[in-house]
Amino acid sequence: MAIYQETDAVAGSTQKAMKVRYTAKTHTSGGRRGGVSRSDDGRLYVRFSAPGVSRTGTNPEQLFAAGWSACFISAMGVMANRMKVKLPADAAIDAEIDLCNSGDVYFLLGTS
Repeated sequence: MAIYQETDAVAGSTQKAMKVRYTAKTHTSGGRRGGVSRSDDGRLYVRFSAPGVSRTGTNPEQLFAAGWSACFISAMGVMANRMKVKLPADAAIDAEIDLCNSGDVYFLLGTS
């Protein structure tokens, strides 16, 4: 497990160490138009297609929305436990990830 610590050279203070709990590793080839991605543990294999294309596969924005919403529900569960509140078993998140551009710059915006 890696541990990172940032030091403020000006003030001489040290912030709390950050521990990396997990590192996801994938190998992706071909990009969003017909590419594939595999995780190093073999549990994920996905074919890509661009948004709006009828080809078999999912687009990266959908994967990002799925991952974001799963992490968000987990974070709500952690906070509910800390507050001694029971998170409903049917808790769900609707996430939207927008692929945007402004001139030559592309970026994602998300809501949940």
